[in-house]
Amino acid sequence: MDTIINEINERLTEVMSSLKDGNVKEAMTYSLMAGGKRLRPLLFCYTLKSYGVDYHDYIDVACAIEMIHTYSLIHDDLPGMDNDDLRRGRPTCHIQFDEATAILAGDGLLNESMNVILNMDIDSSLKVDMMKVLYDHSGVNGMIYGQQQDIYFEDHQANLKELEDVHHYKTGCLLSAPLILAGLIANKNEVPALKDLGFTIGLAFQIQDDILDVTSDTETLGKPVGSDIDNHKSTYVTLLGIEQSQDYANKLFKSCLEKIYALTLNHGLMIEIIEKVMKRVK
Repeated sequence: MDTIINEINERLTEVMSSLKDGNVKEAMTYSLMAGGKRLRPLLFCYTLKSYGVDYHDYIDVACAIEMIHTYSLIHDDLPGMDNDDLRRGRPTCHIQFDEATAILAGDGLLNESMNVILNMDIDSSLKVDMMKVLYDHSGVNGMIYGQQQDIYFEDHQANLKELEDVHHYKTGCLLSAPLILAGLIANKNEVPALKDLGFTIGLAFQIQDDILDVTSDTETLGKPVGSDIDNHKSTYVTLLGIEQSQDYANKLFKSCLEKIYALTLNHGLMIEIIEKVMKRVK
């Protein structure tokens, strides 16, 4: 797993080195290379491996996924959103630079993620299909919609169904997309099942994140704890409590295992990466 992360980081460094120098490039690189667990590109690479496909041929897709994720974090941290000052154990992009540069850095990462795929030496129809997935899942009918609803429920109490809808889009879309993209390459017939698995992972991931927000600490998480409470957000913990939230996350993890065993791939490899996502402590 560490080998794949290193390969992704090396390729991301190459991609960033080709950009015009200036504050925006510096801010993009600062946030993109700040560490992080690379869970989304790992999901993509491990799914390909599980189908017996060499992920090295598609490493740029993994990079594009991480670039979109990092763009979303930069914008999520902005004063107009969550107004956080710490991300991945270091000052957030708008604190390290300034708000305007952070906005441009996020925009730049989203733009360049598409260029990375456009420049790949693969079939054009596959490029179009993959870009459509990434735009759909990160756009106004996907992650952005989830962010919109997340902001709305800062001032309105969400029930459990409404909260799950928020995180289906805000979190689930960018955890489902890597599996769908791998399916487009390796086994199109199983794309619907992979998509379903991805959204189940996303919901379980978010519940675990809500639990960590009240049980962990800033040094461990690399971002402020208790920020959900400070922003008056409804969370699984506020609605269900810690114990019941953990039970729900465990139930979803079991469901993920059942969905994996229904797929025609290397179950052990897929379980390995799902456990990495689900059993994290930070």
